[in-house]
Amino acid sequence: MAKAYLVVRIKGQADVPYWANTTLNLLNLEKKYRAIIAPASASINGMLKKIQHYVSWQEIDATTAKELLDKKGRKTGYKKITELLDKKGRKTGYKKITVKDISEAGFKTIDELAASLSEGKISMTKIKSLKPWFALSPPRQGFKRSTKHLYGQKGVLGHNKELSTLIKRMM
Repeated sequence: MAKAYLVVRIKGQADVPYWANTTLNLLNLEKKYRAIIAPASASINGMLKKIQHYVSWQEIDATTAKELLDKKGRKTGYKKITELLDKKGRKTGYKKITVKDISEAGFKTIDELAASLSEGKISMTKIKSLKPWFALSPPRQGFKRSTKHLYGQKGVLGHNKELSTLIKRMM
């Protein structure tokens, strides 16, 4: 069984029934192309099954989680998590993570955070200084499959085994 899922909202906000909209809001997927990392549980599985015609999901690995945090992770004020700073706080050419953003959750590096997210040990909602979602762009070169059908019916919705390649084009 999977330990954590990467969930992306594919469909927009128009003509969504109230019960699906409520479930999407509970998962912090208010807008189109928003993504979350959710730990796998029976309640999350039930929610994903209920809204499978609006989202796409896949089990996430640590490398994809790290790439998402590096490129699309945001802290309060919609600033990037990684900054180019030296020990005195001046901008340099070296990439260094601001420690106080992720040290609240007990992590020293972004690699540790990505590993625990992919293993389902922590949720993004537990880290107060970080946004619980990732704002993605529409995929470069478009969707290769239909956005109106499930994955088994030559679409992208539901449990999608090719979501990681799609996500890389959306970052």
